[in-house]
Amino acid sequence: MSFERGWAALNLEMTDRIPRTEFIDNDEYIKKITGLDTSKKEQRDLIKPAISRALDYDYIWSTYEMPLVKGRITKMGHAVWNEIDTKDNNVHCPFTDEEEVLSFDPVEEYGIPEKQVIADAFRKHYRRGQEGLYLHAVFPGGRYNSIFSACIRTFGWEMLLSSIAYDYERFDRVLEGFYLITRAEVGAWIEAGIKVYNMHDDICWTSGPVLHPDWYRKYIFPRYKRLWEPLKEAGIKIIYTSDGNYTKFIDDIVEAGADGLVMEPTTSMEYFLHKYGRNKVAIGNMDCRILQFGTREDIYNEVKRCADIGRSCPGYFFNVGNHIPNGIPIEHIDYYFECCDNLGKR
Repeated sequence: MSFERGWAALNLEMTDRIPRTEFIDNDEYIKKITGLDTSKKEQRDLIKPAISRALDYDYIWSTYEMPLVKGRITKMGHAVWNEIDTKDNNVHCPFTDEEEVLSFDPVEEYGIPEKQVIADAFRKHYRRGQEGLYLHAVFPGGRYNSIFSACIRTFGWEMLLSSIAYDYERFDRVLEGFYLITRAEVGAWIEAGIKVYNMHDDICWTSGPVLHPDWYRKYIFPRYKRLWEPLKEAGIKIIYTSDGNYTKFIDDIVEAGADGLVMEPTTSMEYFLHKYGRNKVAIGNMDCRILQFGTREDIYNEVKRCADIGRSCPGYFFNVGNHIPNGIPIEHIDYYFECCDNLGKR
């Protein structure tokens, strides 16, 4: 039933209950519902499919892209966030100044494999997901390091922001290179036969846009529109994801062609659904901080907030937009899903 429910919701057909997808990284809860241990390497590939079956996911949030085989990227370090993780203080940027960034050619640096090579890899990945591991739910294609996120990975925040400010017009050529890499993968995904394309691009912080909104409207969103045109022509649904608060850009992203948005709690789902709730997909917006620090009443009210506005919108999916990480009490997670089951009925 989950695939049928997920596909119906993605096509804006009203379902028996509000569908769901989640991002769960809570080791204790994973072990409780699947019996699998995240600390055991041989079990890790089994974990996400097992969670999705145990919790009856209707849609799988997933991306896959061609791995980098050459080229420079920045190491921004890594904090400890669970018991088995380790802190990484090896912070390093291979770019010494803005001039080096502005002269950077992403296509020359990383290369673009032949289209058939990419399409064959994507087709294999998609079939393994949709026809195998996630047969029970809708499984997409998509890219994580899209245009702006690719810049973050390559240059790191400090060098990225200083270089954009140094010369907007010259940085436009750098953006075009990352666009061309992403566009090549879009074409391969179309050939691979996907039904949904999941595009991730972190364009905002929690506080809002990283740069002046005019910059995005000149350099980013027109590229989204060009990137998504062949997907729309092929009848493929486009689900867009960004961290942070991108409320200011909801209309721009919809105008560029997105069929749905994945939102952290800082982005206004209320605005999006009041304006587009009958003809667009919405995923997420629930806040993991309430699951971690709130009372049972707080958790109930958070689920009710999303259910009340999402219940009449056929494309709304329950989801904790900023993940369910370690540290959240197991009983709070259990109660969250109990509330979703009870309040999600239509």
